[in-house]
Amino acid sequence: MPGENLTRIEAQERRAVVDTQSYQVVLDLTTGPEVFRSTTTVRFTATEGASTFIDLIAREVHAITLNGSDVDVAAFADSRVALDGLAAENVLVVDADCLYTNTGEGLHRFVDPVDGEVYLYSQFEVPDSRRVFAVFEQPDLKAEFQFTITAPDAWKVVSNSPTPDPVPAGEGVATWTFEPTPRVSSYITALVAGPYESTFSELTSASGRVIPLGVYARKSLWQHLDADYVFEKTRQGFAYYEEKFGVPYPFAKYDQLFVPEFNAGAMENAGAVTFTETYVFRSKVTDAVKERRVVTILHELAHMWFGDLVTMKWWDGLWLNESFAEWASTIATAEATEWTEAWTTFNAMEKSWAYRQDQLPSTHPVVAEINDLEDVQVNFDGITYAKGGSVLKQLAAWVGIEEFFAGVSAYFQKHSWGNTELGDLLVELEQTSGRELTEWSKKWLETAGVNTLTPAVEESVDGTITRFSIIQTAPADYPTIRPHRLGVGFYDLQGDRLVRVHNLELDVDGDRTDVAELIGHRRPDLILLNDDDLAYAKIRLDDRSLETAVAHLAKIEDPLARSLVWGAAWDQTRDAESSASAYIDLVLGNIGSETESTTVRTTLGQLQLAANSYVAPELRTQSRITVADRLWALAQDATAGSDSQLQFVTAFASAAATPEQVEIVRALRSGEIVLEGLEIDADLSWALLVSLAAGGVVTAGDIDEALAADNTAKGGEFAAQAKAALPSADAKQAAWRSLVENTDLPNTVVRSTAAGFVHPATVKYLEPFVASYFDMLLPIWADRSYQIASYLIVGLYPAPLANIALRDATRSWLTSNSDAPAALRRLVAENLAGVERALAVQERDAQ
Repeated sequence: MPGENLTRIEAQERRAVVDTQSYQVVLDLTTGPEVFRSTTTVRFTATEGASTFIDLIAREVHAITLNGSDVDVAAFADSRVALDGLAAENVLVVDADCLYTNTGEGLHRFVDPVDGEVYLYSQFEVPDSRRVFAVFEQPDLKAEFQFTITAPDAWKVVSNSPTPDPVPAGEGVATWTFEPTPRVSSYITALVAGPYESTFSELTSASGRVIPLGVYARKSLWQHLDADYVFEKTRQGFAYYEEKFGVPYPFAKYDQLFVPEFNAGAMENAGAVTFTETYVFRSKVTDAVKERRVVTILHELAHMWFGDLVTMKWWDGLWLNESFAEWASTIATAEATEWTEAWTTFNAMEKSWAYRQDQLPSTHPVVAEINDLEDVQVNFDGITYAKGGSVLKQLAAWVGIEEFFAGVSAYFQKHSWGNTELGDLLVELEQTSGRELTEWSKKWLETAGVNTLTPAVEESVDGTITRFSIIQTAPADYPTIRPHRLGVGFYDLQGDRLVRVHNLELDVDGDRTDVAELIGHRRPDLILLNDDDLAYAKIRLDDRSLETAVAHLAKIEDPLARSLVWGAAWDQTRDAESSASAYIDLVLGNIGSETESTTVRTTLGQLQLAANSYVAPELRTQSRITVADRLWALAQDATAGSDSQLQFVTAFASAAATPEQVEIVRALRSGEIVLEGLEIDADLSWALLVSLAAGGVVTAGDIDEALAADNTAKGGEFAAQAKAALPSADAKQAAWRSLVENTDLPNTVVRSTAAGFVHPATVKYLEPFVASYFDMLLPIWADRSYQIASYLIVGLYPAPLANIALRDATRSWLTSNSDAPAALRRLVAENLAGVERALAVQERDAQ
């Protein structure tokens, strides 16, 4: 990615020279399928006589004028337009041809295979508004943005401001002239255009304003979109946030647009939020996915205040935007919607992600050092989102929830439409809570690593506790011992239930915290540290508690407590303190009665990782067979039509390892085997076909036939995955070439093809690609956009091999390429860490 980086120092230097007032962006979307015309007029003040640059990625620049004088178009080079001899007040006009993308960055262009219709949407975070117009691409140069769009008159055109009536501009063409936005950062501006279907509603804000609401999706998906439900969750979120934040919704309207081939879950464009079409359910989905959609809707809505109204100065503040939205959307989901167990979901999903990320060699403080754009691209990770959200939950417990919301409200009111740093928020929280937070911030936000908490219990012969302590440890590389606000839960067996009989909430600090309040209590069957999951820490179970948990995990009534025990068991497995085979037994013995969909989803993923990569090599074949057999039994025993039935069937298909198991998959897909309540709908049929492809019982022709019957975007992604999963050297080579040698595939097909390529059932075909993988790293990083490069570098890594040869080859590349870009080395080092951990767990499993 030569010439497209921007350093923090460059941004600071530019901010010292420039202050932006407004942009007028004129786009012509009628110039063909490859490029669009982009004319940008920027008004800004500057230090008189200074020089700077503005950002732009374009195929060609036609003209540049600065303060009425022509500038040689040669000033445009390496994604920048050099600007010299600035006046105190400046008007810059840049006229260019910019490129549509198929990578989900900039202005993405998609042709619907169902009807041939063209759909566009923008995705600008982090540095991609410059792919659409000339812009000072940094968050602390806010401005008003006024968009004028010329497009086919049959289209709908949506941006941050309310959509105006179009004006005819020729045969079949119209122009939309939007009102200027409030003062915002460029990365949250937006353009969505095409023949989208839409429906509208409204709500009354706390300010008394009527806020128009819109929901949009492609024509061919519209029948599957439950817009009324989206509106309902949106209203619940508005009411919750306006009450808790004490600041009315700040923008003129709120549109939510479900767009094709989207890389992330959603994007918080001001008043025009874009979502992945994964959230348009054309087939049955699990409750985990349904709940995730609600959390995502509320996550993006929270950003309207935290991120859009008040924005970070530089990308080292990204964590606060995302962490706050993670925390706020979870508490809003739990308290304002029917998904009352959202904190259990947070523990099962976000926290497991955070703990995993925080133990990689690339871990970093929550407040990360972001030196340039490449740094921030790789920092959309489990620290920035999940650990940060966990730490904010801890902070809310530390200062008190009412005091926390009061501080947040004061922060919004003081800094509306401005840019901030961490200290600006902490000042308000200190004021409302009376807590001194500087030291807390240093330990929690400015150091890396996760602590481990272990109970130490002494008791008399009759089982009375005589001493109770909490031991805190830290990894050698990140030795910080932190303060925690947490609960200690005591659980006893009562008939066929494991019930909490006592709970104590306290502050823990130091290497050892003695808990006098628990002396004199009878030792329970299960002691659970971090009960209610207030703290961010790995927990360990003492021997008796572990024995109770293994035998009676399913009997724990509270789903959050169960999730904590599931998590503790997984942590001990990943840390090679207990065997992968024992973890597999624990899961298979208890998952059938788990009621929380996300807990099931997360645990089944961990089960398959354990069977495929963590079990000792000599035990792996039998382990995979056993796992698949037991998953099929669980599917057969599950309640007809239940969430668990669907999850167990899907997991079984993914795990199928023998001809007999693959035959069950085939018969299930064909209808020869029927499970009551299970519909083999479009997406499940494809999931089963991917399994059949990996099992070698279908051909590329069979996959083409399935695609002809479901010639949709989703069908195309599944077909690409299935073909890449075919178990032959030729099929793997074809998939490899389509990804590495071909640059035409759209982002979602790249991602799906890579997933099929490394299917665990075809692991023996990956060995020949190890050398090719390392040969392609530097060229791919240099030639592809960040999003596509990251999909290939992570997705094509032959992690299922999980052997010493792969570990050594990865170490060798890192040693030989010490001067490779830091972001690239980070991705490779994270791949290596996964293999090193797998080898350590395999060694433990063999004992």
